Amino acid sequence: MTPPLAPTPPPVANLEFKARLLMVFTLLLVCGAILFVLYARGAFDSTQRLVLMAEDSEGVAVGMDLTFSGFPIGRVHRIELAETGKVRILVDITSKDAHWLRTSSVFTLIRGVVGSPAIRAYTGVLDDPQLPDGAERTVLQGDVSAEIPKVIASVRELMDNLNNLTAADGSMGTSLRNLQTLTARLNGPGGALTVAMGSEQDAQKIIAMLDRTQALLAKLDSMAAKTDTQVFGDKGILPQTRDTIVQLQGLLGDSRDSLKRLDAVLQDAQAISGNAKAATADLGVLRAEVDASLRKVDGLVTEINRKWPFARSTEIPLP
Repeated sequence: MTPPLAPTPPPVANLEFKARLLMVFTLLLVCGAILFVLYARGAFDSTQRLVLMAEDSEGVAVGMDLTFSGFPIGRVHRIELAETGKVRILVDITSKDAHWLRTSSVFTLIRGVVGSPAIRAYTGVLDDPQLPDGAERTVLQGDVSAEIPKVIASVRELMDNLNNLTAADGSMGTSLRNLQTLTARLNGPGGALTVAMGSEQDAQKIIAMLDRTQALLAKLDSMAAKTDTQVFGDKGILPQTRDTIVQLQGLLGDSRDSLKRLDAVLQDAQAISGNAKAATADLGVLRAEVDASLRKVDGLVTEINRKWPFARSTEIPLP
């Protein structure tokens, strides 16, 4: 005998089972996507805490990235007010990127004209000690929009200076009028000479002086030509002087001959004088010998008179 068949489930219950299975699968898919996003965002990475002190928290929001060289290495976890009135920005830094932050690192909070603010870290010396966990650093804030009023004021001042410069009584207008006056003088009768001298009368004086100087130079040229003829011509002073010098050379030759003859006469006279000098020397020796003999005779006579005084007179006349 054939057993009875199982009852077939109704179609509605089958559809409910499939719908529940689809919802569970969708929920698992969403949870997996969320977990993947959290993993990709580093939610499960180990972190260390960094406290940034700022003057105000304008533009800072939880979840804002802390970037280093354009790459996010941390995220703002919480913002709180310190007892000193400053803002404490708690930032979580991933442990794998914490080595980029050193004790000499600098942190900035920049607010641009367009876009949201950005917190950036700068490290100049990577050999410095690594920034410890829970370190507290001051944020250097820069607001580009705060410079806009200064820029507008500078532009307004520049426009005022340009208006004053280009006004009718301004420096540029005065310079243009002076340039027009200078151009008119250059195109005038005196030209550049009038501009250089300052007036047309002075320029005319300079022109007259130049004309007189030219006439004087012409006279000097004429005088130089006449002087050249009188000095260097055939009957000029220079040829006559040359003839006179030739005659003077002849006279000097005659004088030279006369001096030679006179030199011979002087040599003869010098020889005669030498002989006379030798004779005079011999006479001196002879006179000395005579004087010695006379002294001997005088001494003898004196000795005779002392021994035999025959006469009163003891003088002996000399020849």
